[in-house]
Amino acid sequence: MKSNVGELDFEQPLKIPELLEPTIESDGSKHFSLTMKPGTSEFLPGKTTDTWGVNGSYLGPTIRVSRGDEVSFDVENKLGEISTLHWHGMMLPPVMDGGPHQMIEANDTWSPYWEIDQPAATTWYHPHLHGKTAQHVYQGIAGMFIIDDEDSEKLPSNYGVDDIPLIVQDKLFTSDGQFTMNEDSAYGTLGDEILVNGTYDPYLEVTASQVRFRLLNGSNARAYNFGFTDGRSFQVVGNDAGLLNEPVTLERIMLSPGERAEIVVQFEPGDETILRSYSRGAGIANGNFDILKINAASELTESTPISGQLSTVEPIEVPEDATLREFTLTLKNEINDKLMDMQRIDEVVPAGAKEIWVIHNYGSEHNFHIHDAAFRVLDVDGNEPEEYERGRKDTVYVPHGATVRLAVEFGNHTDLNYPLMYHCHLLKHEDEGMMGQFLLVEPGTDSEVPMTLPESDMHH
Repeated sequence: MKSNVGELDFEQPLKIPELLEPTIESDGSKHFSLTMKPGTSEFLPGKTTDTWGVNGSYLGPTIRVSRGDEVSFDVENKLGEISTLHWHGMMLPPVMDGGPHQMIEANDTWSPYWEIDQPAATTWYHPHLHGKTAQHVYQGIAGMFIIDDEDSEKLPSNYGVDDIPLIVQDKLFTSDGQFTMNEDSAYGTLGDEILVNGTYDPYLEVTASQVRFRLLNGSNARAYNFGFTDGRSFQVVGNDAGLLNEPVTLERIMLSPGERAEIVVQFEPGDETILRSYSRGAGIANGNFDILKINAASELTESTPISGQLSTVEPIEVPEDATLREFTLTLKNEINDKLMDMQRIDEVVPAGAKEIWVIHNYGSEHNFHIHDAAFRVLDVDGNEPEEYERGRKDTVYVPHGATVRLAVEFGNHTDLNYPLMYHCHLLKHEDEGMMGQFLLVEPGTDSEVPMTLPESDMHH
């Protein structure tokens, strides 16, 4: 069993990704510039690691916007090879999604734009090049994308002070400090060292009595079962795609790759505790890992305790006659006995539809992410989800042998040329073909849509 417990001195101050300042255009829209490029970083003391980053050497800046904002991006690719940049958790036109069909050639710039039209959430961005996603994310292309709205104003939101991003990733290092991958294992790379926001051996000094942590599992395969070493509880206030209806008090929360949770933690002056991942099962959450040491200052800024209703968004409900689609995950890392084919359309969904998707996992451990959608977990093997899992999500853990039922709400933008993805977010599985494609179409036209993309449309 891998573990780093007892090996860390917590000597490096936690890096907080900078907030990217937009240029405000004449029409009031917010324009952001991102450059994906290679660099070098020092994680292990005295050793240099070749890395990729966005606007820097490893990871990228935090983008923060409000519901209703019009946003545009220039995404420049200086990596020396093709990549993409996907907005994970974002509701947007499919051609702006940044999935496998929105390839950015070396030295090219991709310029997507859309209106932010979804509830407050912690989303993120990362590459999605088919067959290379695991490598590109592992090298360091990822960052947080925060959406605010009127509901989220009730929560701590002073970025870097009482509103802190925690991008948690595991790594394997060679003896000379380079990243290395082990894609031979069933799940893909499971590392033995932890980085938080690209910081090895990190500590954080908090200055507020109440801190909102935005937890993002940015790892390729590892799941984390987060808790604190002093046994303190915390309030879960948000899932992947939005705030919970009201806070749920927990001592442990598990996140599989791509999942997010927002938690609020209370501190007393002088507190010291360690955020740890506690081993769970024999698979992707196996092993105890210290994530981050937290030291509370001797004087803390007071803030109003969180209570009552957080989200005013109605829970996702499906109509009586909702379409039901079933997806079977297998040991061969196939979905419905098929591997991903960039030319094949697997499902056609009316834009704005609310459907029931049933995920049967006959394979190993998997999870399931749907692009341009949010969902509510209805049940796992017939059992109601835990209270903290009842909010809006876009990525869900599917245990071995389990059946998970989802109430899915799809985006409103139609596109007959650019499909969206659903897939396992264990990146090795995704790269090996555990992914399918769906089109969002005008309601009532779904039976007329060709199930193959035109050859000439090999989208670059």
